[in-house]
Amino acid sequence: MSTAPLQVAIDGPAASGKTTVARATARRLGVLYLDTGAMYRAVAYLALRTGTEIDNEAALARLLAANPMDLELDESAPLGFRIVAGGHEMSESDLQRDDVTAIVSAVSAHPAVRSEMVLGQQTIAEYHSVVMAGRDIGTVVLPNAQVKIYLTASIEARIERRRLQLEQAGVDVEFHRLAQEIEERDRLDRTRAVSPLAPAPDAHVIDSSDMDAQEVVDKICAIVAAA
Repeated sequence: MSTAPLQVAIDGPAASGKTTVARATARRLGVLYLDTGAMYRAVAYLALRTGTEIDNEAALARLLAANPMDLELDESAPLGFRIVAGGHEMSESDLQRDDVTAIVSAVSAHPAVRSEMVLGQQTIAEYHSVVMAGRDIGTVVLPNAQVKIYLTASIEARIERRRLQLEQAGVDVEFHRLAQEIEERDRLDRTRAVSPLAPAPDAHVIDSSDMDAQEVVDKICAIVAAA
């Protein structure tokens, strides 16, 4: 009898450490890693690159139809996978650009965009054991995941983590503006009509404010082992 692929869903607000923790957890468990937020950033980047209006859902749907997004899982890639759309492979610096960050919540709020991204995410999880990070993985994308984690942290810790992430990607950032961006991102994520950010009822909530990434990974792996 075949065993269903392992699905570990990690959700949480911006800069809560999801990407770092999910990638390390996947490595520890020997499974694939997918940061769904990068997929939405790719749509935002493509919209900017083509001049597509971010408030026009139909135009964004046409953009995706004309430029199908291809995800190639590749552990050697900086993100752990490669994203190609419109014949262009997007680098981490592309996805972390300030103008991409400014519009990604608005782009991802459109039902047509989310349905397209969710379908691709579910297809990957159907055939591969995966650790998937995002904002609605446990509630929408993988509602039957064996393990669901809601990772959060104080606003101060999240600002500092985001600042370090951007610096490593070669993006300059000003602290006050970064704080405003994260607070606005939280507001948009929690109030959007489609798949608002919220922990799944059966999620394990982990506050990582005073924990390093390794401690969070240890905790998640213990939860997986006990599942």
